[in-house]
Amino acid sequence: MPEDLTPNDLDLPSQEPGDMSAYTADPAMLTDFIVEVREHLTSIEEKILHIESTGADSGDINAAFRVFHTIKGLAGFLELSDIQQVAHEVETLLDLGRSRKLASLSSIADVVLQSMDFIRAETDRLELVATSDGVVPEPAPSLVSADTIIQKIRATASSSQESSEEHQPSAAGDAPSAHDIRLPETQPSSAKQESTRNSSLRVETAKLDHLMNMIGELVIAQTLISHNPRLLGLQDSRLTGDLALLTRVTTEVQRITTSMRMVPIGTQFHRTARLIRDLSRQVGKRIALSTVGEETELDKTIAEELADPLLHMVRNSIDHGIEIPEQRIAVGKDPTANIRLAAYHTAGQIVVQVSDDGRGLDRNRILAKATERGLVRPGAQLTDTEVYLLIFEPGFSTAEAVTGLSGRGVGMDVVKKHVEKLRGRIDIQSEPGKGATFFLRLPLTLAIIEGLVVCVGDNRYIVPMFSILEILRPDESSLSTVQGNGEMATVRGILLPIVRLHERFNLVSSTRQLTEGMLIVSQSEGKRFCLFVDDVLGKQEVVIKTLGATFKDVAGLAGCAVLSDGRVGLILDVHAIYRTPPIQAFAHLGAQASTASADNHTQGVD
Repeated sequence: MPEDLTPNDLDLPSQEPGDMSAYTADPAMLTDFIVEVREHLTSIEEKILHIESTGADSGDINAAFRVFHTIKGLAGFLELSDIQQVAHEVETLLDLGRSRKLASLSSIADVVLQSMDFIRAETDRLELVATSDGVVPEPAPSLVSADTIIQKIRATASSSQESSEEHQPSAAGDAPSAHDIRLPETQPSSAKQESTRNSSLRVETAKLDHLMNMIGELVIAQTLISHNPRLLGLQDSRLTGDLALLTRVTTEVQRITTSMRMVPIGTQFHRTARLIRDLSRQVGKRIALSTVGEETELDKTIAEELADPLLHMVRNSIDHGIEIPEQRIAVGKDPTANIRLAAYHTAGQIVVQVSDDGRGLDRNRILAKATERGLVRPGAQLTDTEVYLLIFEPGFSTAEAVTGLSGRGVGMDVVKKHVEKLRGRIDIQSEPGKGATFFLRLPLTLAIIEGLVVCVGDNRYIVPMFSILEILRPDESSLSTVQGNGEMATVRGILLPIVRLHERFNLVSSTRQLTEGMLIVSQSEGKRFCLFVDDVLGKQEVVIKTLGATFKDVAGLAGCAVLSDGRVGLILDVHAIYRTPPIQAFAHLGAQASTASADNHTQGVD
């Protein structure tokens, strides 16, 4: 440890357990501290893992040093002595590393990550203080004390220094001292970072949400004005130009506001890196992580909701998919397995892929377990996709015993619930012995979607464009009836079941002849089907409004929106419609929806 950087040099105030009165005096400052510390820790976790895996310092250790130096300063200002002391000890350890006084940089990664966990846990506790009128929660039972962490850091520094002196006696003498290294803030690169930081402004998420809601109202108002029949009937060229200008400005404001909520998915990928590192050690498997498309942006709310599904899917891959090194070698595989996370945009959606090169999904084992649990009839003929999707059923697990990683059948159920909440869907590809890939297909934003406006009788419905594979008007030769499966349509050589929307909602339709209506080809849980409607009225960008207490539990509805003619259209959840049999309770929906208007929103709409 450098003589000029000992912990005793700091005159740190002692913090009594539970004493948080000093920094709860300014909740706003405390909140800023929590946000900033979390951002700093997230930004360097990947760098610490890189140091651990390579043992090389390509600027990562200086970046980590800067972060802990900043956290120490912030914590000291707020009199958070525990965080300040731990950050100081880590800073000292990293300083030894960048001064080349440690035998191995990899050896310090573990204790640095533990220190980060401690600081994270403390900030979580501080957040509870900030949101609970100063009531101080007890530390989590699993949280180690600051003293324990500090002792670990000092022991690591001491042992690593001794090892360095034994094997490289001349290195310490040649290495620059801590103060010979230029401080990060004076380096040219850090000046550029400072300039970038000064050009940005942190805004509360609640304010962005409110702005997004108001933009939604603006879009609705612009749509109503642009389609007002009285204005359209004036045939005034100036008015037409003004309306076009209004449309362009509204679209641009909407685009910019939407982009303000976009965040790169890389942050979520980095969180899984730490999980993979910890779990691979726990289960004795070698795993390498690769990522593609970290810069892909998606709505902040979706990104946050995606955190849990990603963690559960990675845990599932590690526990069930990836073999231990001996098994991989026996089948001719590299002993180090690969997990790949990728993200990209396609067809107005964001697709997140989670892949591994493990053993793949065991179709027979899944099917046997599903049959045993009564989820599938004995002898049922299911496609591979239908079988694979059974792993998302609540309580479903093929594990023989409950372990710390799996066995209760909760994780994949959580994945399904989160993805459905985001109005997304999951597809699976798997090949025995070669691995499995999960595709999470999600909308770019939860506020505004492109939808296809369809009608059934006098009622208007909106089908999200990302749910549509194809639209067609069937001819007589393509229609048939299959015993036990009802009406079917042959689309591109494939026989697909037909779901009549008016039967699902018990509506009066304009036509019952399939050849006089339209079929919308969609897909649910690996099965394609046709949704029959009277007609297609056109495509429209709509602002999603949530359904109130009256409609919130009705299967088949995902929300509502104000259409260009001022009427309220119900947004369909086509997957729920396919899964749910016709129910008479839907009968009241048509009348309520058709009588609603933009000026008189129904009671069931928020």
